[in-house]
Amino acid sequence: MNAEQPSTPGGDGAPAVDAAPVEGAPPPGSGSHGVSAGPRELDGSGRTVLVTGASGMLGEHVARRLAERGWTVRLLQRRHARLADRPGVEEVLGSVTDPDAVARAVEGVDDVVHLAAKVSFTGEWEEFVRTNVTGTRVVLESARRAGAENVVFVSSPSVAHTGVSIVGEPARPADPVHARGHYARSKAAAELLALEADGRGLRVTAVRPHVVWGPGDTQLVERIVDRAARGRLPLLDHGAALIDTTYVDNAAEAVVRALERIDHSHGRALVVTNGQPRTVAEIVAGMCRAAGVEPPARRVPGWAARLAGTVIEKAWALRPGDGEPPMTRFLAEQLSTAHWFDQRTTREVLGWAPEVGLEEGMERLAEHYREHPFRAPAADGGR
Repeated sequence: MNAEQPSTPGGDGAPAVDAAPVEGAPPPGSGSHGVSAGPRELDGSGRTVLVTGASGMLGEHVARRLAERGWTVRLLQRRHARLADRPGVEEVLGSVTDPDAVARAVEGVDDVVHLAAKVSFTGEWEEFVRTNVTGTRVVLESARRAGAENVVFVSSPSVAHTGVSIVGEPARPADPVHARGHYARSKAAAELLALEADGRGLRVTAVRPHVVWGPGDTQLVERIVDRAARGRLPLLDHGAALIDTTYVDNAAEAVVRALERIDHSHGRALVVTNGQPRTVAEIVAGMCRAAGVEPPARRVPGWAARLAGTVIEKAWALRPGDGEPPMTRFLAEQLSTAHWFDQRTTREVLGWAPEVGLEEGMERLAEHYREHPFRAPAADGGR
């Protein structure tokens, strides 16, 4: 289960990744099938599920829902998760890249929900490969050897985003060659590994929640609000790009439904969103107002931001700063191109529809900030 030397071109000068199928797996896509007419769904009673990455916002919500639905939940992450203090929740400390830790974690489990990943705009390519590709391979092989039946791989729509607009389309195939940025490429390769493992010893599905956000979110909402408060969040092309997002409760429910309806979902990649496309400007403004921060008004042409992002990425690689860079080419493309998706197949396969609309989600976010006020940065805006 060691990482192998890459064999698939990575594009744009990035090293390639090994996206070869798991040993003994069927040909790609062989598990895909039409929606069965049968009503069979999994029920958590008497079953144990391993959730990797439950220390993150989405992972914690998923693990809680599974526990509420009757599963015995086991967590695997590098640091103690507060959810592990809950009765009936087990915990194994370790990395998904450590075969011994993963073997302990999958012992006796029936199902796996794999969320753990390296998520960042910066970092060495090898780091992304180690966690996102090799880690996924280790989880898949260990789960199969332990006799697990089902795996839900939590992916990202960025695995199929090549820098151009996506307008009302279903899930495109993952593309590790042309996806933009180390995170997206490595997740694309990992998704291919996961789906190639479907059909022989495991049933596997990939769920791609798009732009997940909610109260307590430090990955997206807090960064947007903080940058807006510092005057460092421009609107690219007037913020006119139309995008869809996913409130965290909706994303978590979709992931759980993908496991419950694995008979229907296995072999597929499904994009999950609220199904409420809005402009970038409207989404950003809603999050800022919820936190009591003035929305950004400064505007920058998209082409200029993409050029600046390319330059900043190269400078950051030579002399990294603290945290994430202010702009990258990937981020500029995400903020200046449309990406919203046809949700009909996802909702049919999962037997699911979002329960929390965009407006209600924003009100919940505002309530969170009323209870936990956002602390504006110092007047100098520096770090």
